[in-house]
Amino acid sequence: MKREFNVIIERDVDGFYIATVPELKGCHTQAKTQDVLMKRIQEAIELCLEIEGAEYSHTEFVGVQRVVIAS
Repeated sequence: MKREFNVIIERDVDGFYIATVPELKGCHTQAKTQDVLMKRIQEAIELCLEIEGAEYSHTEFVGVQRVVIAS
């Protein structure tokens, strides 16, 4: 069965890329390059789905919005 997942990619202050899959609780990984990151997140998704009782809720990607809070 083919499944599609949304992946959020961010970059931290040290230059590492971080990938998170909102539909799968706790499914995330990091890497120095985006190519390696995508391979690792695919492996992470497969591992999360292998966990007995792993449930996910498919969500539709709408967009990303940055919010600035003045302090």
